[in-house]
Amino acid sequence: MDTILSMKNIKKCFKNKIVLNGLTFDVRKNEIFGLLGPSGAGKTTTIKILTSQILPTSGDSEVLDTNVYSFNRNILNRVGILTDNSGVYERLTVWDNLKLFTDIAVTDKTNIDIMLKRVGLLDNKKTVVKKLSKGMKQRLILSRALINDPELLFLDEPTSSLDPALSAEIHKLLKELNIQGTTIFLTTHDMVEADKLCDRIGFLNEGKIVELDTPENLKLKYAKRVITVKLKGRSEKISVGINAESAEKIRSWIATEALESIHSYEPTIEEIFLKVTGRDLI
Repeated sequence: MDTILSMKNIKKCFKNKIVLNGLTFDVRKNEIFGLLGPSGAGKTTTIKILTSQILPTSGDSEVLDTNVYSFNRNILNRVGILTDNSGVYERLTVWDNLKLFTDIAVTDKTNIDIMLKRVGLLDNKKTVVKKLSKGMKQRLILSRALINDPELLFLDEPTSSLDPALSAEIHKLLKELNIQGTTIFLTTHDMVEADKLCDRIGFLNEGKIVELDTPENLKLKYAKRVITVKLKGRSEKISVGINAESAEKIRSWIATEALESIHSYEPTIEEIFLKVTGRDLI
């Protein structure tokens, strides 16, 4: 599978503080990749390096076959960015906001209505931004990042501070964008969000990737090989191993209609992160 970006042994220091220390990973074309870690772990710094807003102290990084040291407007026009300091102009209409950014990105203004329809804001294009709901503003900010139809979309905590309903709305839109061919690089400390959206996730801890795989494979890797059953007429639950002896017991309980419930154990992404890093998410 084609690689759309890569980081190799990236180190980033701010004065005497090492934020990234040998960071190495890649993102494949047409996937949703999640970089997960607690606040302050270096997720935003990683995005800033990948988008050439800051340069690494050492190491090599490429985006769209171009080294981050030699980014130019042509590369940036193929990229969309949504970060915590992305904003829109409250006193302008929805349409005028996007017109401004098409001018900056040197993009055809006919894309504006197409993009507003894509994010469900076409009927609100004449609405002044300050009158929009929080969820609608977030969709407008996302449409700003997408106005140049980027091949690669960087999202830094895209649903931070949104309620579950609005988050679900953004998740649906991101899935649709990905199906249509947009590669998405997502940073978040929301492990449920990452589990729901990402094809692969990497755990960032002390400036390095300490685990990287699909959510399903990570759960299988760290799952306890134990089955918990509850039998009729008994208040306590019974834990049995996954082996031939336990299988015979379970078969017997089913045959005698003694089995009330049966559950296997699958850890959450948050539990795996805590196990691997020993750190909390906040």
